[in-house]
Amino acid sequence: MMTNFEGKQLIDGQSIATGTDYFHSVNRALGEDLELRFLNASQEYINMAAAAARRDFTITRAKTGIEKASFLDAIASELEKVRPELVEMACLETALATARIEGEFARTVNQIKLFSTLLRDGHWVDAKIDTEDLQRKPAPRPDIRSMLRPIGPVAVFGASNFPLAFSAAGGDTVSAIAAGCPVIFKAHPGHPATCEIVGRAIVAAAAASGMPLGCFSLLQGNIPQVGAALTVHPSIKAIGFTGSYRVGRLVHYAAAERAEPIPVFAEMGSSNPVFVLPQALKDRRNTIAAGYTAALTLGLGQFCTNPGLLIHQSGEEDDAFHQSLADNLKAAMGGVMLTPAIAQAYSSGVSDRSTLYGLQVLANGSETDNNGYHQPVLFKTSLAEFSHHPELEEELFGPSGIVITAGSPAELTAFAESLSGHLTATVHGTDEELEACKGLLDVLETKVGRLIINGYPTGVEVVASMVHGGPYPATTDARTTSVGTAAIYRFTRPVCYQGMPQALLPDELKDANPLGIWRYVNGNFNNTSI
Repeated sequence: MMTNFEGKQLIDGQSIATGTDYFHSVNRALGEDLELRFLNASQEYINMAAAAARRDFTITRAKTGIEKASFLDAIASELEKVRPELVEMACLETALATARIEGEFARTVNQIKLFSTLLRDGHWVDAKIDTEDLQRKPAPRPDIRSMLRPIGPVAVFGASNFPLAFSAAGGDTVSAIAAGCPVIFKAHPGHPATCEIVGRAIVAAAAASGMPLGCFSLLQGNIPQVGAALTVHPSIKAIGFTGSYRVGRLVHYAAAERAEPIPVFAEMGSSNPVFVLPQALKDRRNTIAAGYTAALTLGLGQFCTNPGLLIHQSGEEDDAFHQSLADNLKAAMGGVMLTPAIAQAYSSGVSDRSTLYGLQVLANGSETDNNGYHQPVLFKTSLAEFSHHPELEEELFGPSGIVITAGSPAELTAFAESLSGHLTATVHGTDEELEACKGLLDVLETKVGRLIINGYPTGVEVVASMVHGGPYPATTDARTTSVGTAAIYRFTRPVCYQGMPQALLPDELKDANPLGIWRYVNGNFNNTSI
């Protein structure tokens, strides 16, 4: 399997690179370099990828929904062809279990197909038509029509924790392609070979479906200069990013300081608070404890939806609930984290929290003889103590959580009001409690992109209605989502056509409605001709 890798950049349908500045793929479970070497992309190659994307944007922006859907279908087909090799390499580079990667592969393919269906429907373009009214007084109204159009070449930064679903053929790439935008993908150095397999599949799909080969390029790099140069390149018109708050903020600021500022859609993590109301705690104490610790330790806590905070009102159930939480966590196994940097940050974060006054260790995960494994840790504290350490609200990426006790329902709501932006918030309660705590839910709605009742945030469904986003600092744009069909809108902009001859209008806006899509015509929503 390893002899087929080239470790080069994929640009304009070609594998190209020269030089000696390279890095190795790593067997993550063993912490050993593989023989696979990958060259860091130079400025020359970044410029080449950008030039190809800029050139072919004139083609991709004119592609029909059916043509783009065919491209996505071809990507899904090409991925299926390399599935065994892809799963094997992803497991090798990340130390994630085969079942996890198999599930992520299925999610990735289903996500591609979801966008293909969206494109074939065609209604997503938000076509609006207001025909001319020559009789209007005091002045006639001209013919005005509008729809969403692609924004231009998009740079996508791969995530560390999803080598498939948030990677080369992940949601950012697929939604940008669906919008009609060429993509330059910056591979994550934690799984460069996995990215190369997927990148080759996308290039093959482009060739098979008649798409211009500059519509997708893949750049390798384990140095910050690659991403920095891509961020400020004048050909790039938008950025999709999934990663840490520190790096996401740097990308966001760099893009804002360009001569032509561009939007950055950065998903930067969250601690996803879980609220447990008193009656639910009394009725389902052990069930909630088991469910919370399972969600906290799933995938060794390396999910942006990991529930790092649990808060409940103090009462007679406290000791039993905390014991149940501790028992469940003690049974949880540690493991190898995705990258050395993530492992170091987790260890440092746990160490720092262990020294804070008022923060106690409730339980540690199962002991292991493997020095490379990192254990789950659960802390506990009071809301009064927590309020003295605002940094505890920040995400600690890994299987660590904090159980917080509040003195009253009012304190729960006050805590919610003090929160910054998060991807999710969860509330466990009976129907009667939830109705009585509508004020709490109203506050949480202003803080998150997804509000969950009697569930857990891990497991982000890939469906049209999903919102995977939230107010800053969870993301840089609370109006958007990186999962679900609405992700396509990030890479579009509205364009208005006034007085445009029928022959020059996009098909979506022509009187005859040759695509049969649903449109707003003079205020009425229909799929008929005019």
